[in-house]
Amino acid sequence: MDLGAFSISLAVKDLAASRTFYESLGFEVTGGDAAENWLILKNGESIIGLFHGMFEKNILTFNPGLTIRMEVLSEFQDVRDIQAALKQAGLALGEETDPAADGPAHITLTDPDGNPILIDQFYPRPGSG
Repeated sequence: MDLGAFSISLAVKDLAASRTFYESLGFEVTGGDAAENWLILKNGESIIGLFHGMFEKNILTFNPGLTIRMEVLSEFQDVRDIQAALKQAGLALGEETDPAADGPAHITLTDPDGNPILIDQFYPRPGSG
């Protein structure tokens, strides 16, 4: 199963303080909008999202259709196929998506230790248009 690009989404208390801290570690802002309370930072192959006031816990995030360099793939495993495989494996999903849909979609699940996982696909199903 190919889940796509991996990052961690951190629920931060102070966006500016977190930005300064991670920039001190060599991360650079590559996306997001501080006015909307979120930033994306990269350091080499490592990606961190900083989110203030958007969710309670840190989230492991996967993006089908993207490489770690944020390049869009023309062929990738669609989130609906990932959903079917996870359900077939007996995993409970917190949020599901319509298996017949073609557009961007996401699903969520929680690991055995309570860590939230988001599989968030920004692009339509490969080959759908």
